[in-house]
Amino acid sequence: MSDLKRELYNLCVDHVRRSMDAAELAIQEAQQSSNDDTKSSAGDKYETGREMAQQETNRNLAQLNEANKLLVALNRIGVSSTATIAEPGSVIVTNNGNFYLAISAGSLQAGGKTYFAVSPASPVGLKLSGKSAGDSFSLNGKSYTIQSVS
Repeated sequence: MSDLKRELYNLCVDHVRRSMDAAELAIQEAQQSSNDDTKSSAGDKYETGREMAQQETNRNLAQLNEANKLLVALNRIGVSSTATIAEPGSVIVTNNGNFYLAISAGSLQAGGKTYFAVSPASPVGLKLSGKSAGDSFSLNGKSYTIQSVS
């Protein structure tokens, strides 16, 4: 099972790195746009363009900061541990889907199955945390029974 955990972990890291790369590229483009802006006869237009580029840079810096936080959270997860109670790094199989409790990274394909990478702080993550095989919970009118935790 640790091979599956390692694969899911690596898919989450790839997800975060893609987000970081996209944010860094957008920051570079906004800075280049700001640098390429030359003062025209309409001085306000120049200032507006620079301000918009600065706002775009700030927005992407915030996204980059969030991605860094996700990477830190992933670094705290053990991929070789085997737990019987759902905790960060656990793979949880339910009657209504398979989950990887780590970060919110959406749907991941591993081992020929679909897993939903969810944060422990998300609504479903909160319901899964601390549960073990045989436990049940309900979320948004849907009942879940945990079949296995590893």
